[in-house]
Amino acid sequence: MTNPENKKTASNKDLLMQYASLGAQIVAGLLVFIFAGKWIDGKLKLSFPILIWLLPLIFIIGIMIKAIKDTSKKKNG
Repeated sequence: MTNPENKKTASNKDLLMQYASLGAQIVAGLLVFIFAGKWIDGKLKLSFPILIWLLPLIFIIGIMIKAIKDTSKKKNG
């Protein structure tokens, strides 16, 4: 027989890993989009660095939509 306490601990560890993974994805994604925006702005020689602001903003909006969809799913069973 399984102990309900062990299931709860395993579930908490799974949630911790899920949120740690999400945090790592956010940090890595922001770094990639910031450097990509800086590089593209440099190549286009724009007077105002618009892409260094726009690309990370688009990423943040996308990750927020993903997080909302993931957390609002109804669990069956």
